[in-house]
Amino acid sequence: MLGCMRWYGPHDGVSLESIRQAGAEGIVTALHQIPVGHVWTVHAIRERQAQVREYGMEWEVVESLPVSESIKQRKGPFRQHIENYKTSLVNLASCGIRVVTYNFMPVLDWVRTELYAPNADGTKTLRFDRVDFACFDLFMLERPGAEADYDADALQQAELRFGQLAPARKEELRRAVLQGLPGSDESFTEAGLRSLLAQYERIPKAVLREHLVAFLEEVVPVARANGLVLAVHPDDPPYPLLGLPRVVSTREDLEYIFGAVADTANGLCYCTGALGAGPGNDLLGILGAFGTRVHFLHLRNIRYEGAGVFRESEHLVGHVPMGAVVARVLKLMRERGGPIPMRPDHGFLHASEAGTRHYPGYSLTGRMKGLSELRGLEEGLLWGG
Repeated sequence: MLGCMRWYGPHDGVSLESIRQAGAEGIVTALHQIPVGHVWTVHAIRERQAQVREYGMEWEVVESLPVSESIKQRKGPFRQHIENYKTSLVNLASCGIRVVTYNFMPVLDWVRTELYAPNADGTKTLRFDRVDFACFDLFMLERPGAEADYDADALQQAELRFGQLAPARKEELRRAVLQGLPGSDESFTEAGLRSLLAQYERIPKAVLREHLVAFLEEVVPVARANGLVLAVHPDDPPYPLLGLPRVVSTREDLEYIFGAVADTANGLCYCTGALGAGPGNDLLGILGAFGTRVHFLHLRNIRYEGAGVFRESEHLVGHVPMGAVVARVLKLMRERGGPIPMRPDHGFLHASEAGTRHYPGYSLTGRMKGLSELRGLEEGLLWGG
C-alpha cells in the first residue's frame, strides 16, 4: 500500500514537514479555497503540487473534488457545474494526478455527535450516538416532521436524555453536528441547515440515485479518456439522517452504482470506518465483490457500543477485521500488479497535541500511530507469506 496522509492545505495546523517526518509517502489533499462548482485551474493545481514536492512528496489522491448541491439536486446551475467538473478532471490529469475521490452525501459529509470523546487512556476520539443525534434533530434543530423518523422508544429516550444534558454538552453537541465540511472553518447554523434540508423534501433515495448515475454518465467517460479513476466515498454513517436520502451505504447501493455505469473508472474509496459503521455490511464481501474498483483506501476501525452507537477505535483493534482486510488488499494488489494508495483515516487526539490547531480526527500523532501500525501489519503479512 502507498502510505499517505491527508493535508488540508496551507491553513492546516499540521505541516507538510511534520507529515513527511511521520513517514508518509504521499499526500491526499484538495483545493478547499476554490468554491464548490468552480473550475480547478492548472495553475492552482500546480501551485499545490509544488508545495507538496518541496517536502519530498507527491500529491497522490484528490480528496475531494466536491460535487455541488446543484448537481446532486439537478437544479440551478448544475449543467455548468458538471462542465466545470469535467474541466477540473482534465486539468488534474494534465498535471499527472490520477485518483479523484468524491462523495454524494446530501448537505453534510461525515457526522458525529462527539468530536472529542474521552478514551480510557486519556486520548480523545470521534463518536456517534443516535439518541444524542435525535436530541439535536428534535429539540435543537427542531426539524419539521422529525418525529416521524423515530420510533416511540427512540423518541422517549431522546426526550429523557435531552432533559439531562448540561448546557455545555448541548453546545458541544451542536458544534459537532454543525461543524460543516472537512477543510472548512465555517459551520452551519440551525436556520441554514433547515433551509438546505427543505431542498431535499422532494428528492427520495430513488431520485438521488438517478441523479448520481446521471452525473457519472457524464464524468466517467472524461475520467477514462484522461487516464483518471473516480472513487466514491461511502455515506458516513451509512444510514439516513435528518430525513436525507443515502445512496452509497450498502453493498446493494454499490451494485446499483457500478451496474449502472460499468466502466471501472467508476470506482470506490473503500472506507472501512464508514462501511463498518453499518452492522449489516460485510467488509470482506464488499472488498471481494468490488476489488477491481477499489482505487483508494481509508483504513480505520470502530467499536460498537450499542444500537446506533459507535466510537472510532485504534486502527488495529475494533469490529473491523483489519488483519483480514489488509491481507485481502495485499492479494488484490498482487493481482493488479501495483500499490493502492492508503491513508490512516482519522486518529486519536493525544495529550501532547491538546490545544493545537487541527481538524477533528486529523491531529498528527494519532494518525502517525495508525500509519505505523498499518504498515507494521502489512509488513508482517508480507513476511509471513
